[in-house]
Amino acid sequence: THRAEFCIDKLYSPDSERGRLGLVELRGFEMPPHPQMALVQDLLVRSLVARFWDRPYSGPMVRWGGLLHDRFLLPWFAEADAKEVVADLQAHGYDFQSAWLDPFVEFRFPRMGTAVVGGVELELRKAVEPWNVLGEEATGQGTARFVDSSVERMQVKVSGITPGRHVVTCNGAPVPLTATTEAGTSVGAVRFKAWQPPSGLHPTVGIHSPLTFDVVDRWNGRSLGGCRYHVTHQGGMGYERFPVNPLEADSRRVNRFEVIGHTPGLIDVEALDRWSALDGGEYPATLDLRRPRPDGRR
Repeated sequence: THRAEFCIDKLYSPDSERGRLGLVELRGFEMPPHPQMALVQDLLVRSLVARFWDRPYSGPMVRWGGLLHDRFLLPWFAEADAKEVVADLQAHGYDFQSAWLDPFVEFRFPRMGTAVVGGVELELRKAVEPWNVLGEEATGQGTARFVDSSVERMQVKVSGITPGRHVVTCNGAPVPLTATTEAGTSVGAVRFKAWQPPSGLHPTVGIHSPLTFDVVDRWNGRSLGGCRYHVTHQGGMGYERFPVNPLEADSRRVNRFEVIGHTPGLIDVEALDRWSALDGGEYPATLDLRRPRPDGRR
């Protein structure tokens, strides 16, 4: 209930004095790691409140449906949406700059790595994946409701691809790509099982790490090369302590990305076409590795 709601419990509740503070809580925000970022966040909220107070929004509402969990959880579309908000503020006389939000993008959507294969550039960035709340379970300390944090999402940004020739795959499955406003650039998402907790959805689906990305040449039926991303240490080792500073945390993340590990040998292009022909359902821009393949495997 605390994901994205306007809470008015402390606006004017007759139950107690604490409930009559005149506060409206915006609970969809994440606490930033730096006080200057918190100031920018507060400035954005104050600017939006002043803008709508001066001229309330009277246009029709848009029901995005599954696009909220398909496109707008990706850093490309989230950043583009934020730029539209900033442009609206500037059009109403509020000199808010979109560059002030760049630290939020880099913090929330860190870049995992970049690889150039046969003139095609692949960029991997972390995306948002909502955690589902599970049912109540009895534990040693009482009744608890676990959260399924085993699933993660990755954005794949592709530049320089030749239509009809190149196909980007992840663990052998084609990644659905959506065109962007930048010429020659497309983005797609990969949803995968990163962990195997004792309580979670799809307990029979195994871990998909490492993620192997290939740039497949349809004309030759081979992979031109690719990259590989590991959820944890690439050697299977566990870290004995937390990182001492952000630099060590960044180095650990960078080491989990490798510009090696593409799929060797001939690739069945017809199988990729059969996979691409499947209906994406509510998430046409997301490759969900938990779904069964056309051959029945996961």
